[in-house]
Amino acid sequence: MSDYEILDTRFAKLIIGHAKLEQLWTGSRWAEGPVYVPAARHLLWSDIPNDRLLRYDECDGSVSVFETHCGNQNGHTLDREGRVVACEHGRRCVSRLEHDGSWRRLVETVHGKRLNSPNDVVVKSDGTIWFTDPIYGIDSHYEGMIAQPEIGGSYVYRFDKANGEIAAVITDLVQPNGLAFSPDETILYVSDTGASHVQGVPCAIKAYDLAEDSRSARARGTLAECDAGFFDGFRVDRGGNLWASSADAVRVYAPDGTLIGRILVPEIVSNLCFGGPKRNRLYITAQTSLYSIYVNAHPAGVGPVAGHGTSKTRRKLSYNF
Repeated sequence: MSDYEILDTRFAKLIIGHAKLEQLWTGSRWAEGPVYVPAARHLLWSDIPNDRLLRYDECDGSVSVFETHCGNQNGHTLDREGRVVACEHGRRCVSRLEHDGSWRRLVETVHGKRLNSPNDVVVKSDGTIWFTDPIYGIDSHYEGMIAQPEIGGSYVYRFDKANGEIAAVITDLVQPNGLAFSPDETILYVSDTGASHVQGVPCAIKAYDLAEDSRSARARGTLAECDAGFFDGFRVDRGGNLWASSADAVRVYAPDGTLIGRILVPEIVSNLCFGGPKRNRLYITAQTSLYSIYVNAHPAGVGPVAGHGTSKTRRKLSYNF
């Protein structure tokens, strides 16, 4: 049985037909937030209910506990210096792992009010940190600690560490979750998992056009809707294709919003990222396990882009949805 479902010939060019889905490890309660750290040749990911970070060493295939009592961390990314940036449910903040091994809280309040529970995070090429702030970490004691929200909404924030400025850029979603930039960073994609709290909210990935100064965003439309669970986390490749989690697979969407294929996974997929020395290994966190599969794609923003050498060329990608 194939690990792939090819729905469009464009997907066939992004996969390696004989590459198989591998289960690398199992034993989490809810695996989330994978981030590949090139300098260490390892992958870190969250086991949120167990309040620990796990580490996969791609050199010898071993898995170990990287850190416990880590604030029920969820999503992760790397900043421009290769430092891990984390979303913490427990401490309700965005933090950063410094070069000396200590965690530094970067942002935990907005206008004097505590954040809800930062969920997922990305760093733009200008160094600004963008993160979503739904209420999943304060809903129960399972993935954080029960608390009353202080802000009164769940938003997408832009944090400029250079001047400490934080601002809500997107405010029209119920529970913003995963997020990623298009290759040219003119579009920000954000998933809304608000159906977990409000019946009838579409399980969708929305797109927003960013202003030139990135301080505001205009709703562009819906890229895709999910008919199997939620779009939780996702990544964008160099060609502008979006690789998204769902209840039964990693779903891949072309820049125009067409579902072009699926990578079938036997557990609920929570998140994913590209890794490996060539960044062509897709790491997948799914419920209790860590999986991987080699693909013919690479993440946006990393290394030279074959056939898309300039930002002018990249803007020719078709975003017709």
